[in-house]
Amino acid sequence: MTALTKQQSFLAFSYSQFAGLERRISSCKCPSFYSGSFSSSALMNMTQLKRSSILRMALSGSEMMDRDESREAFVFRAVRIAAVVALYWFISITMVFLNNHLLDNKDLDAPLFVTFYQCVVTVALCWLMQLLSKMCPRLIDFPSVRFDVKLSREVLPLSIVFIGMITFNNLCLKHLGVAFYTIGRSLSTVFNVLLSYIILKQTTSFGALACCGIILGGFWLGVDQEGITGSLSWTGIFFGVLASACVSLNAIYTKKVMPALDGNIWKLSYYNNINACVLFLPLILVFGELSQLIKFSRLTDISFWGMMTLGGVFGFAIGYVTGLQIKYTSPLTHNVSGTAKACAQTVIAVVYNSSTKTLLWWTSNMMVLGGSSAYTWVKSLEMKRSPNTVPQDSAKEKLLSGDKENQAV
Repeated sequence: MTALTKQQSFLAFSYSQFAGLERRISSCKCPSFYSGSFSSSALMNMTQLKRSSILRMALSGSEMMDRDESREAFVFRAVRIAAVVALYWFISITMVFLNNHLLDNKDLDAPLFVTFYQCVVTVALCWLMQLLSKMCPRLIDFPSVRFDVKLSREVLPLSIVFIGMITFNNLCLKHLGVAFYTIGRSLSTVFNVLLSYIILKQTTSFGALACCGIILGGFWLGVDQEGITGSLSWTGIFFGVLASACVSLNAIYTKKVMPALDGNIWKLSYYNNINACVLFLPLILVFGELSQLIKFSRLTDISFWGMMTLGGVFGFAIGYVTGLQIKYTSPLTHNVSGTAKACAQTVIAVVYNSSTKTLLWWTSNMMVLGGSSAYTWVKSLEMKRSPNTVPQDSAKEKLLSGDKENQAV
């Protein structure tokens, strides 16, 4: 029952009670009314007074009901948002640590195979979700996807960039670890500005460029401090820079491909991962990972395949919870949440590894995260001032934030 219906019911009940009382008074042969002590006009005035009093009581009661309902609705929304954000943090942070565990396996040096298997799991989950949506359409909403060779060819250039993005991300994570991963992969925003100008001929405001300058400063300070501690991997930095460039390229090419896929992000994920499964096979052979798999002693271990599958499930789930967080908050809030999550992730990694970091090392992290948050805020202000560019830019921000997290960790 809506608030308006409840208010109408309350008023009708109050008015019917008053009407009944009024009929009983008028039918009463009480001498005080008809002996001349009260005139008919006085009786009418008293009736009007009672009627207005009851109406005021009814309206005040309905206002109290509305306040209670709005308070309950606010509490429900707050709990729902908190639950969605907590779920996003849990899945994202767990996925990073799980992938780091899988890639840091001393007995199996096969990052391409690990990434390939996660793509296979994603495709399988797309088929499963499509089946469940047909069986339980009220509970699960997932688009019907059928493989189309023509669409697969259209998505192929993007899939090549997608493979580079997830592969370089995993290699960056493998060589740098979770603690330094945020800084190693911090140049996505800078490449986004640079490649948008080169490819799309889009200019960037001075405020956004200043934010990029803060990010660059934090990146170089972090590299310097990590080098002082003796734990810096230049190979990891190299893969991190390549991964950042691929994230930006992925966002740009996604904008070109999405119209062919009806703007559906799940169809994009389906075709991207199918193409990736095919393209990874020759790469695994070329880089000699097949021989690594043959020598691997735990190839028939159920626990190993369970962890591998769990990593693929979390890679699929992060795309879903990212969409949920944007749906129940906003793209800007999602980016802020992602920044705070990255900060918490770094702290957890440092504590877990019992590492000791300098003040300047922490300062570099704060510069990177602060610059990224400021860039998001500046872009949101620019979109509000320029309504005509909102659809394009907001879509780009959503895709960028989603691609930074989705399987790329």
